[in-house]
Order: sequence, then C-alpha cells, then structure tokens
Amino acid sequence: MKVVQQSYEILTDLTDPINTILKPIERAARTCYKSENNITEDSCINLCKSLISRGHEAAIEHSQLSVKFIIDRGISHELVRHRLASFCQSSTRYCNYSKDKFGNEITVISPEELMPVLTPQYNIWLESCRQSEKAYFDLLNCGVKPEIARNVLPTSLMTEIVVTANIREWRTIFKLRTSNAAHPQIRSIMRKLLDDLKSKITVLFDDIIYE
Repeated sequence: MKVVQQSYEILTDLTDPINTILKPIERAARTCYKSENNITEDSCINLCKSLISRGHEAAIEHSQLSVKFIIDRGISHELVRHRLASFCQSSTRYCNYSKDKFGNEITVISPEELMPVLTPQYNIWLESCRQSEKAYFDLLNCGVKPEIARNVLPTSLMTEIVVTANIREWRTIFKLRTSNAAHPQIRSIMRKLLDDLKSKITVLFDDIIYE
C-alpha cells in the first residue's frame, strides 16, 4: 500500500492569463455596454476588477479553469456538490488495483488531521487501510469483480478528479471551501489553490479572504 499527500495541478495554461482568461471576459462584458472601442492592451484588468466590485459576476462566467486534484474519495464528494462544474474522476468500477499500472497496490491519501506520522491515531488509520487493501485483494482472488470488491476500500483511497468551472463558480467554491466551516482536508488544499491563483490572476480572486 502506498501513502501520498493530497495535491493539485492547474491544467489551464496560465502563462498569459490576460489573453487566455481576462480578455475573453472583457469582450463578453463590453457587449452589454457596446464599449468595445474602449478595449486596449490591458483594459481587461480594470474592467474585470470593476465587474467584481459591482457584483456583475455573470460576465466572468465567460472564462473557465480546469484543475486536477489528487485527493481521497471522501473529499472528492465535497467537490462534486458544485453542480455548475464539470467532473471527470477515476472510477473504482473499472480500476483494478491489482494490475501492474497501479503498482499492484492501493494508494491512500494521508489525512493531515492525524499527522504527524507514527502517532497512535495515525497508526490506527494506517492499519485500517492495510486491512481494507487485504480484503480488497482477497475478494479479487476469489473471482469478485473490482466493481464489487471496491465496497471494502477506504474513504482515504486516492482518486484523481478533473474539475472544470467558470470563474464565477470557482469564486463560489473558494468562498465555501476555504472557510473554517469546511472539512479540514478540502480547506487545506483549496486555500493553497486559491493562493496560487491569486498570484497568477490576482484581479479575479484577491478579494476572497479566508480566516
């Protein structure tokens, strides 16, 4: 059994966010006011800032971001609650973890709340996952299909999920999932992603502050 930390990867190319993210928003928004003649090389920055400050966020739906998360199955259920996003997730029905491409083992996400490693509570979690892995492989060896054997897999099982949403929906996700009311694990990864996006597309996310 392999234990890894949760992580994410921004799939959308943000090397030039002005052209890929902000300008499409500006072109759409200026249709409302018929002010296309005011477009300059960097006018999209102030326009997007104005849209957000005035609460005219419908316009920022015209750009989107895709992010790949490596998280546990339980936390993935938090993400798929956001119905305006699109999702592609690795399937426990069709993934057979006894195969070579999975290293003939399951992979689980280490729960940050039980750290540091080798504390009594961490060891309890670790042993539970090992027992789940053994039960899973025992069922496969008995001829049970992976889609049935998966019933014994732990919530900590690693999953990969690609989330695509427009900027307005990402703002909603961040406001909900970075708050202190959010689950600790999703709060942790979403705060890191938000900080990352603030450094790349400041104007669209810098007003979202977490405690």
